[in-house]
Amino acid sequence: MNTEEEISTTATALMEFLGVVTKHRKFISRFVLGTTVAITIIALLMPKWYKSTASIFPAPKTDLLGALGGFSSLVSSFSPGNALAALGGNPEADRYVAILKSGTVLGAVIKKFDLVHVYQITSYPGEKTQAELLSNTEFTAEIEGHITILVYDKDPQRAADMANYFVEMLNKTDQEMQVQNARANREFIEQRYNKNLSDLAAAEDSLRIFQQRYGIIALPEQTEASIKAAAEISGQLALKEVQVGVLSQMFTPDHPSVLQAKLEVSEMRRKISQMSTGSLRKDGELNVFVPFKKVPELGSEYVRRFREVEIQSKVLEFVTPLYEQAKVEEKRQTPSVVVLDRAGPAERKAKPKVTLYALLALVISSLFSLVVVFIREMLEKLRAGHGDRFDSIVATLRSDWFGLRLQRKQK
Repeated sequence: MNTEEEISTTATALMEFLGVVTKHRKFISRFVLGTTVAITIIALLMPKWYKSTASIFPAPKTDLLGALGGFSSLVSSFSPGNALAALGGNPEADRYVAILKSGTVLGAVIKKFDLVHVYQITSYPGEKTQAELLSNTEFTAEIEGHITILVYDKDPQRAADMANYFVEMLNKTDQEMQVQNARANREFIEQRYNKNLSDLAAAEDSLRIFQQRYGIIALPEQTEASIKAAAEISGQLALKEVQVGVLSQMFTPDHPSVLQAKLEVSEMRRKISQMSTGSLRKDGELNVFVPFKKVPELGSEYVRRFREVEIQSKVLEFVTPLYEQAKVEEKRQTPSVVVLDRAGPAERKAKPKVTLYALLALVISSLFSLVVVFIREMLEKLRAGHGDRFDSIVATLRSDWFGLRLQRKQK
């Protein structure tokens, strides 16, 4: 019985629904048709917007420190790009998107194409024009690594020109940032290079004067080999110090790469100090610094001065190519991104989509008309079955809402 009652209730409700729709079919059809036609006409009369797309890809980067394999690998291993890439992101593409959305690039595009007048901005032109431009552009970093630049505009040619100009400004802005960073690195390395030249000249003059004064030409081959070994280790220490300076220019003092490089310098200094005092000497192993105590006084002085020349020469050997490459990097004007697809004028509009507008108008107007006719049907039933109550409610509404409105007008 319960199932039969439910079926009967459902059937009754469905019949009532169809009856109401049939009763008001003229109103529903006219309202839906009129609304849909009106919205479609409005969509057809709305300004047409065209979309142009440019696709770019980050250009391959040449390694500035490629000639110094150890130093290059050290910097590369601690680079923030590699650290973020390990987390699955694409920091280089995200950086380019941030540049495209920057005020510098947006301001250049606005000025280039006079968008204040194109968008007809009258108040707060800087802020509102940038907001309008951002609403008409899309910058997307794709999973494959490339970046798409989408620009919407009422003029198809202007949309294409704006998309291509975004690429041009991206290259220009990123190059300026790279030059600033390269200049800072070059200035630091240049200071170290100039100091190394003066230190080497002073060491050579000191050794020459000592040789002329005392007539010392060379020490035994074994001592000389030990000196060269000491110079090699000291040269590595000097290189590490240069690395610390360069990394300090690239990263913050508490960055892991800076801290690790400083730790390595401290450890090398400690080991050199231990070698100097002979505490690291092992059985059967030649100590570089301990034999100095056993040579004559003049021989020790010669060793010290000869070692200084070797150290400065080794430092110069490392610093010179780095300095030359830093100068090249500062002057380099290679593009940051390469263009995969250059933007061209669109052949057809991108929006408004008339079909979508018509479909939405059809659905919304149908729902609204059904709500109207069912409210009307409910009111008619209330009036037919409870006329006195209906009249009382209407009188109350009139005396309240409309009465208040009349009183306000009288005041």
